[in-house]
Amino acid sequence: MKALTLTGPSQFSFGDVPEPALLEDEVLIRVAACGICGSDVHGMDGSTGRRIPPLIMGHEAAGTVVRCGPKAGDWKEGERVTFDSTLYCGVCEYCADGQVNLCKNRRILGVSCGDYRQHGAFAEYVSVPGRVVCRLPGRVTFEQAVFVEPTAVALHAVRRAHVGPGQTGLVVGAGIIGLLTVQALKAAGCEKVYATDLSEGRLALARELGADEVFPAKAGGLKDAMLARTGGEGVDVAMECVGISTTVQSAIDCVRKGGTVGLVGNLAQRIEFPLQSVVTREISLFGSCASAGEYPDALEEIAAGRIRVEPLTSAVRPLEEGAGWFHKLHAAEGDLIKVILRP
Repeated sequence: MKALTLTGPSQFSFGDVPEPALLEDEVLIRVAACGICGSDVHGMDGSTGRRIPPLIMGHEAAGTVVRCGPKAGDWKEGERVTFDSTLYCGVCEYCADGQVNLCKNRRILGVSCGDYRQHGAFAEYVSVPGRVVCRLPGRVTFEQAVFVEPTAVALHAVRRAHVGPGQTGLVVGAGIIGLLTVQALKAAGCEKVYATDLSEGRLALARELGADEVFPAKAGGLKDAMLARTGGEGVDVAMECVGISTTVQSAIDCVRKGGTVGLVGNLAQRIEFPLQSVVTREISLFGSCASAGEYPDALEEIAAGRIRVEPLTSAVRPLEEGAGWFHKLHAAEGDLIKVILRP
């Protein structure tokens, strides 16, 4: 089969590789579309240590069932499906408790980190356990289904924040996860949702997708703006979708006493942390990792149009052009959001 393989730091090869083996609990899927995730772009140069070459990356994908193993479940050839990027075991105590994202034996599709190498979906075929596969509603296209994984991430984060009707929310960082989080906050009943980012283009998109007001990060004054719009208190919940010191600080600065900060971005391994501000104002912070059962809801939100994904698509291109598009994303050319590759 043809695949796009990361062969070295920021180096790719497109060509023939062996078709993936099919284990007895797995489904072999012909990939129809696969999105380039920000984690792939950040990882391709070796800086994260989670894309060790040689590796076929790609985990935001959809396609059709080709065949399945005898213990993979009730899947039929030709069914249109997507699949969780977290390959959980289904039997450990975390899986039994519904926390599949914390599975003791989990592997992430398209990741190699020293402990394992799990080839992903920038290829004609990919095999995944049947337990992580979801059928696509008829009205969801393959290109829309690429967004199920990041939408599930956003839904999971917002659910962990226990957002309720009438609350105010701030999204720090209007990348793909931030833009989906804006919509997830609105869908959860947030009365007012604000967004901030360095990019004017992404802020315009945030407004289009439901943000009530947006604030250019370069202009400064975000804390004062949030206080002015909340009676001097600060927002109820701030969702940090970048993962560096300055953006985490902004999220903490803008939340009210007793408020909640969700840490969704994880760009940096370590950050400076305003401990006294968090302690003295009794702010609740939580980390949010991947998703845990939100795929069906993400599919439904997309199918119903409550979460819009088409405006997030920057390009749909053949897989053989993938290396060039990776480099464009890495260089932040043209303020691209989501590039989808088709084998």
